[in-house]
Amino acid sequence: MKKVSVECRNIRLSYGRTEVLKDINLLIEPGEFFALLGPSGSGKSTLLRLVAGFNQQNSGQLFVDGQDIGGVPPHKRNIGMVFQSYALWPHMTVWDNVAFGLVERKLRRAEIKARVGAALELVGLSQYGKRRPNELSGGQQQRVALARTIVIEPQVLLLDEPLSNLDKNLRVQMRQELLALQRRLGITTIFVTHDQEEAMTTADRMAVMDQGVIQQVGSPSNLFDFPCNRFVANFVGTMNVLEGEVKQRSSKNITLSIGGVGDLSLPLQAEAPDSPRIAASFRPHTVQMENAGGWGDARFIWLPGIIERSEFLGEFTRYEVRVGEQRITADQAHYAGLSLYRPGAPVSIGLEPAQIRLLSA
Repeated sequence: MKKVSVECRNIRLSYGRTEVLKDINLLIEPGEFFALLGPSGSGKSTLLRLVAGFNQQNSGQLFVDGQDIGGVPPHKRNIGMVFQSYALWPHMTVWDNVAFGLVERKLRRAEIKARVGAALELVGLSQYGKRRPNELSGGQQQRVALARTIVIEPQVLLLDEPLSNLDKNLRVQMRQELLALQRRLGITTIFVTHDQEEAMTTADRMAVMDQGVIQQVGSPSNLFDFPCNRFVANFVGTMNVLEGEVKQRSSKNITLSIGGVGDLSLPLQAEAPDSPRIAASFRPHTVQMENAGGWGDARFIWLPGIIERSEFLGEFTRYEVRVGEQRITADQAHYAGLSLYRPGAPVSIGLEPAQIRLLSA
């Protein structure tokens, strides 16, 4: 199967006066597993349906394998889509559901039989061809929907939140199966989700969307470690934010005056905003915590704090710590025999400058 690219150039789409997609520019590489991540109403499903041909842009161009397909109707785009509801025919057997697209294309019976058999084997449902959808589990129904889509050998596979109807354990299993299947087929795949864990564990790259705008594109680790703004920082994981006035700025360092905390002197990052007020942002798992008065690693900035509350989450404990007038979330790895800090306990909080990102306040 040939691997193809998908490219959006300056795409805009409006419903009446409501602009849903705003100047979308995006290049998805051939054979890539790409995720569109964002909250409800961000435009991610609208963009996916536009690629499928169910929506039509008001302006801009859509290319698949270098060909402009903006005016091509959905049934001629050779793009397969798995819907959130699976959209299986309840009166048809599994075999007939998978064969449906091939029958519509008027393929020879022998070819239909061979391709349906291969697709069912690929998703592990060879023994279920005579069953109907209501006789299958949710995970099995999803596999049928996948088989029905890949049997037509589409150039691009679109997945519209296909795991949202499954319980947590099955979601984990199915996203692993989805990725394994995609790797075997080498098919360019676009996966829409609002679940950051799903996107980060499957995608080669992803785009974070909000209010019809692509906020940032990159690998999961790049977006997690180097968010371009506070929306991305808070949507891809959890982020602490300490806003402060710029007290001093040089070619190498910047000093922020944080209310109730004092001055923080940090290395000046190339991407730091040139504004009088900046947010020093850092992930909870990068925060070090010691008993009050204890100063650990000299690379860290140490601040006095008071434990306000804690949540034991098994693998780690999440603390909320009051530091001056600010509150900081700190995740501390848990292991047997480790004593937990109680509310009201004084502690020392350590911030590593290299883990702090400077974002617009």
